[in-house]
Amino acid sequence: MTNRTTFGVDLSSSNFYIRRMDTHGFSKAAKMPSASLPMVGFLYLTDGELLVEACGQSYLCSAGHLLLIPKKEPFTIPHYFDTVGYTGCFATSLVNDARRLSAMREPIQQAFWFDEGIFMAELFNMLALSFERNDMVFIGKGLDLLVSRIKSGTGSRLPERVTKFLDSIFDDKSTLSRPSEYAGQTNLSGNYLNRLVKEATGRPVSDWLDIARIGRAKKLLEDPSIQIIDVAAAVGIDDQSYFARFFKRQTGMTPSAFRKMMHG
Repeated sequence: MTNRTTFGVDLSSSNFYIRRMDTHGFSKAAKMPSASLPMVGFLYLTDGELLVEACGQSYLCSAGHLLLIPKKEPFTIPHYFDTVGYTGCFATSLVNDARRLSAMREPIQQAFWFDEGIFMAELFNMLALSFERNDMVFIGKGLDLLVSRIKSGTGSRLPERVTKFLDSIFDDKSTLSRPSEYAGQTNLSGNYLNRLVKEATGRPVSDWLDIARIGRAKKLLEDPSIQIIDVAAAVGIDDQSYFARFFKRQTGMTPSAFRKMMHG
């Protein structure tokens, strides 16, 4: 995916772009392809969940979270769930004080709570409306407000061992195994890894494994030449009947129904 088509639009002559996100009820593929942006990228969530991998780190965002991604830094989104909010990019030339952004070498993540979160949501809504009206005066002022609310030293990177675990399960080349096997890869006990992951992400190891299995299964089911029994085996489930029940419990439809929907 090139810089010019990351959002499906030509960004070569733009200095600002924003669009609204809403994936409620959207049956997605397993993993968005790697992308990079010609300007500073941003994601702000008002609802749902999003996992971003960039600069060798994982960033888990939920409602009220802002994530800024450095210009031209490759990133991917291995998981998102009912994500609502805003995404886009902007040139640092639009910001009065861009010293911190110009020197940014890794993503910046910050959480905004309560009234501050409501303010940020309205700010992004106004930026989106201003973009539709081509009101660059407000866009410049809005970006100044945005940057002024980023606290110095803000960072919410996941712990290294948690990042390693997430990177492993979302790697298409890895074998989705039992939680204890992932713990062994990091020389940790299963209970300790589970505690680390749950404290950092709010989900236990088993939930993340289910998410990764469903994501990979959806990607494989898009290829009609792959038998469903082989899809089940590829995600670590040997019993096709159990796989069908598991898939329906997680998605609300059977694997065959999902495949039919994807191919119209």
